[in-house]
Amino acid sequence: MAYQISDECIMCGACAAECPVEAISEGDGKYEIDADKCISCGACAGTCPVGAPAEA
Repeated sequence: MAYQISDECIMCGACAAECPVEAISEGDGKYEIDADKCISCGACAGTCPVGAPAEA
């Protein structure tokens, strides 16, 4: 199942830089994950300083 980014996102961009399939982009007030591209690898969750990305 694809990851989603919660409202805890601080827009640091760490998750987008680590995503191997470029599924993360800057959204309105937080980063967003394209569920069709996400491979559920968890790289984003491992790098986020506030734990915003999580499995949906």
